[in-house]
Amino acid sequence: MSFQKTILVTGASKGIGRSIAIEAAKENYNVVIHYGQDKTGALQTLDEILTLGKTGRILSFDIANRAECKKILEEDLNQYGPYYGIVLNAGIACDNAFPALEEDEWDKVLQTNLGGFYNVLKPLVLPMIRTRQPGRIITLSSVSGMVGNRGQVNYSASKAGIIGATKALALELAKRNITVNCVAPGIIETQMTNNLEVEIETIVPLRRMGQPKEVAAAVLFLLSENASYITRQVIAVNGGLV
Repeated sequence: MSFQKTILVTGASKGIGRSIAIEAAKENYNVVIHYGQDKTGALQTLDEILTLGKTGRILSFDIANRAECKKILEEDLNQYGPYYGIVLNAGIACDNAFPALEEDEWDKVLQTNLGGFYNVLKPLVLPMIRTRQPGRIITLSSVSGMVGNRGQVNYSASKAGIIGATKALALELAKRNITVNCVAPGIIETQMTNNLEVEIETIVPLRRMGQPKEVAAAVLFLLSENASYITRQVIAVNGGLV
């Protein structure tokens, strides 16, 4: 890179988000580490980045809270300027069989996962456009958003919505030289899959869980200049699951 580019990674306090943030720092991006509640985890992510001799900073806001997103992000923009890249990784799951799915379980997942797409990107896209420079937006969906999954009607709906929103936004921003793509992980070894009760070897063709760094590798490619002709795509990182 001829100059250091800044990227925002939401949900970077652990798991896939932390891996993306650290791998991005290794590629000399200036990383803005977002967290919602896990301040300790975010500080650990930042510490790993600083230990590498790289740069980063931390932002905290609730991606489901539109006013808070706008306030915090606009303050950061005013101080540091627009981002080159945005990685929308933060999200939640509240799994339940649909007949037992409570209203708040539906609302919370949709407002966080899909609402967060709007809440985070709305304050950031126009400043990106105004730079008249190339940019990258990468969303994180899921295999559940591609094919659905029992017990995850709410989560699958939110992640499928992210795919649709990603593809539509890609059309709007292509003429601005801002690419918009989606990475859809399968079963990845993180805290969210610690208590997963499935036989991995029977359902995943590669016979293992994926690693956060393998998802991060796809994201880092899409952030790179080598991915400048790739937009409106969904890249599945799932071991051949679908």
